[in-house]
Amino acid sequence: MKKIWIVLAATSALWVSGWAQAEADPKLWSVVKEAFFPKRDIQEVEFLKVDGPKRAESGAQVPVTFTYDKAAANGVVLKKLYVIVDANPIQLASTYHLTDMLGGFQMSTRIRQETDSFVRLIGETADGKLYMGKREIRAAGGCGGTVDNNESEVRAAAGKIKLSADVPKFGEASTTTFNIKHVMRTGLQRDLVSQGYVPAFYINKTVFTYNGKELMTVDVGVGTSEDPYMKFSFIPDAPGTLEVVATDNEGKTFSKSINVNN
Repeated sequence: MKKIWIVLAATSALWVSGWAQAEADPKLWSVVKEAFFPKRDIQEVEFLKVDGPKRAESGAQVPVTFTYDKAAANGVVLKKLYVIVDANPIQLASTYHLTDMLGGFQMSTRIRQETDSFVRLIGETADGKLYMGKREIRAAGGCGGTVDNNESEVRAAAGKIKLSADVPKFGEASTTTFNIKHVMRTGLQRDLVSQGYVPAFYINKTVFTYNGKELMTVDVGVGTSEDPYMKFSFIPDAPGTLEVVATDNEGKTFSKSINVNN
């Protein structure tokens, strides 16, 4: 958390410049990079891609797809993927911890954007080499603003999970869809009545397993939109049980499991 607020302070002047331009500000990246990856080289590559709208309808729900084309990577094996939104007050939206059960990687999800920004997918190998794909997306108002939620309803609904997987041919990719009900408060929103800041309340981790083996772990940040959604594929080698366990920043745990059979 300390690193996050260092970045916020260091880039505040650049955000003002970016808003004035009404487009993504490339100058932000040098500051953000040195905060998260100090003195490390990052190679821009074609095998990492960020797809999304040129202009999002809502900064609170920006649909994006992140792709790691392992076949095109010429032997580069990534173990982690970081999603960075340069112009967000909290830039790290999520971190994906990958396993061989995923094959390559394509994740459709939704993020928040406070203003026009470059969205970056940073891949890291086991020995620390870094690679990057990026896209400019225009959007506004996704991180702050005001909230007027019924607190008891928000708490009662939080953690309800939908989980599905296509019926696979074992040894081939099966598409999985995960959705969890959660308000994902950022800590930067204000109460509509008191105008005080509403405390952060968000899912911070999801762990997917298949037959008890880790499939993928996602460190989820407040740059992920309300009601987190993830669509991805994995390669089951036999019939089994797909399970997800999600936790929030208050320590609550939510889980769901399904049988995967042909």
